[in-house]
Amino acid sequence: MAKKEFTYKGKSLEDLKKLSLTELAALLPSRQRRNIKRGFTEQQKIFLKKIKSNQKNIETHCRDMIILPEMVGLTIKIHNGKAFVPILMQEDMIGHYLGEFVLTRSRVAHSAPGIGATRSSASLSVK
Repeated sequence: MAKKEFTYKGKSLEDLKKLSLTELAALLPSRQRRNIKRGFTEQQKIFLKKIKSNQKNIETHCRDMIILPEMVGLTIKIHNGKAFVPILMQEDMIGHYLGEFVLTRSRVAHSAPGIGATRSSASLSVK
């Protein structure tokens, strides 16, 4: 089966890269469009400069940054509150936020109940 070519709202990846930021914003959902219309924060501007300068090992705390077409193909390390998690940017991620792909909360797996936790644990011997 042949691989289907990527399109975002009828535009190929090359067409998306040629668009200006305001033209791209017109294609994005309303929340992302408003965010771009208001302008990027200082941290987001610094992050974009690193991307445009083709820097290697880009690490960021900007989880609220929108994934733009120029980021596709890069591996970006996004902070999850504890460590930087490397994420490969793909075409399907355009228009989403960086934080959507790195979870901040881990699954809690509890072990056996401790002493005094329940009435049945009172009968256990204490060493």
